Amino acid sequence: MPIRVAEAEGHFAREGLTVTIRTTRAESGAAEALAQGQVDLAATTLEAVLRFGPRSATQAPRLVFGLTAAPPVALVVGAPHAATVRSIEDLSAMRVGVTTPGAPEHAWFGWLLARAGLSVAQVRVSSLGGRGLVSALDSGEIHAALVHEPVATQLLGDKRVKLLADFRTPRAVTEALGASTVNAALFARADRRPKDRDLLALTRALQRAEERIRSSPARELAAKLSARVVGEPEDFAARLEAARALYLSDGFVSADQVQQTLAIIRAHTPLPQAVPIPRPEEMLLRIKVPPAR
Repeated sequence: MPIRVAEAEGHFAREGLTVTIRTTRAESGAAEALAQGQVDLAATTLEAVLRFGPRSATQAPRLVFGLTAAPPVALVVGAPHAATVRSIEDLSAMRVGVTTPGAPEHAWFGWLLARAGLSVAQVRVSSLGGRGLVSALDSGEIHAALVHEPVATQLLGDKRVKLLADFRTPRAVTEALGASTVNAALFARADRRPKDRDLLALTRALQRAEERIRSSPARELAAKLSARVVGEPEDFAARLEAARALYLSDGFVSADQVQQTLAIIRAHTPLPQAVPIPRPEEMLLRIKVPPAR
């Protein structure tokens, strides 16, 4: 959303940038486009850029601007099982629903279980799709589920579920895991990095866009975005409300956040052995930018 808002409201243009946005079907597609030199920057996840991104040390990914701390999901317990499942430890042998197999949030879920002394193998995970997930929670078919925003907020507001762990904001992630992480970000290739002045301008534009997301009425933003981005007005309003506290402050990511996320990803997903993964300090492009006004 920050990229779309920055484009629609002219923040890129006011910074003297000409930005062309190309949409891919999934995070992996954006990472592959970066690896193939088809784009200068890729908005994707750290996991995707490590698995599908640049393959040589000279092309190693560089994190330009952090977006989210974790996949924006909440681990919730359906009302029929609220009295039975009161903590992460209670999930042993319980049925847990997810939308799709192999989604990024699985890694964070696995790490959360490990902190409680459990493994994913001790939980009965079922892939049910978005609508199937909600129906299964309501009926009691599953005990808990990883539910994406904005549906998670809607279910919690209707008291149809109870919150067990929260990954929807940077602060919530730190409380759930005891450490801060990074999920989605903008990445460049080390051998094709844009000029610092352009990255500085890009950062300022995205910071302004995120401030608009935090403070603007849904109708005001929707009027400037394309119909394809907005979709149904009611859905957009819910998505915007869920996004207001979603993003990392000023796009800043620390080496510790990268290190913690690498540990989470490695524990859940085998990474290519042929390509050396840069040290966290090397992966970060440090561009000093004053906070957006």
